[in-house]
Amino acid sequence: MAKPRFAYLLLKEHPYGREMLKQLLSEDFVPEIIIEEDSKIADEERVKFLNRIEGNPIAPTIKQQAVENGIKVVSVKIHNSEEVMPLIQNYELDLIVFGGTRIIRGVILDYPKDGVINSHPGLLPECRGSASPAWSVYHDIPIGSSTHFCDNGVDTGNLLMRREVPVTRGMTYEDLCFETLVLAGVLMKEALIAYDENRWRELKRPQGDSKYPTFRNASEDILKSVREKLTKETYAHYID
Repeated sequence: MAKPRFAYLLLKEHPYGREMLKQLLSEDFVPEIIIEEDSKIADEERVKFLNRIEGNPIAPTIKQQAVENGIKVVSVKIHNSEEVMPLIQNYELDLIVFGGTRIIRGVILDYPKDGVINSHPGLLPECRGSASPAWSVYHDIPIGSSTHFCDNGVDTGNLLMRREVPVTRGMTYEDLCFETLVLAGVLMKEALIAYDENRWRELKRPQGDSKYPTFRNASEDILKSVREKLTKETYAHYID
């Protein structure tokens, strides 16, 4: 097969999406178009993730990477079918790649020939939803990232890639958020490499069920417990 033709969607200048784009471009996976959501939600999520990875390096901006690689960037007020479909309907897309978005449903998911894929900073199916590193520590779930197809659920589509982060003593919550962010980008890159090598059929599989709920954003009380657990090194899945 050939490299996939894809559109890349993310919240404006989201650090998660910046890292993923850097990873994709490192293997010459260049999107046909980048569609950023410029909204209050995008601003809130960007600040939230910057705080989560504080003290760790951040990939170059989307604007910088796009200019250097000649990629068209378009802003919309929200990633929904009414805003996005007019921008992509003239592209013959194999895929749409999500690089840090809100939950997106509808016609967008059915448009590209081979599906819509997302990388989630948690292990699926165990840790669906928001703030996966925090809930993973809180519930003693192994920490990692997963690349999956998008359906109309929340992080419920078929899996392509899944890998744990090796957690060592002394790592902070910010370190864990950063490691899952980077791994999510790496797994997306590897998923597109597998697409290019015609290996998706052998990789694609159902997630299965989880005994945990779909998590919502972690409260300050939960985060306090997570930080205390990491400080006391009582998390159950250290490798050292």
